[in-house]
Amino acid sequence: MKLLLRWVASAVAVGLAVYLLPGLEYDGRISTLFVVALVLGLVNAIVRPIIKTLACGLIVLTLGLALFVINALMLYLTSYIAGEFGYGFHVRDFVSALIGSVVISAATWFLSLLIKDRDDR
Repeated sequence: MKLLLRWVASAVAVGLAVYLLPGLEYDGRISTLFVVALVLGLVNAIVRPIIKTLACGLIVLTLGLALFVINALMLYLTSYIAGEFGYGFHVRDFVSALIGSVVISAATWFLSLLIKDRDDR
């Protein structure tokens, strides 16, 4: 149940980012938000650790600022994959991807605070 709530929270976060940023666009279907949230979760679980490992030196050198670039690239990759599956999610430029990844991360973090685990009581 908690996994489904986190998926919904991620879809809401993507929707919020699309609403706030003109550089992020989607086709207006709710299913697109859920697919983008799923793809973003898979990209962050599979691709992001590999990229972070390869860029470890750069991350240390930039005092962690390179993580913002990595997050933006993961959002770009999500846009590409969603487009390949026929879902209309598009990131216009790098700045939109950068700000969008920050908005999605912050919104997902905030919404995850509202989702309590049984052990958290």
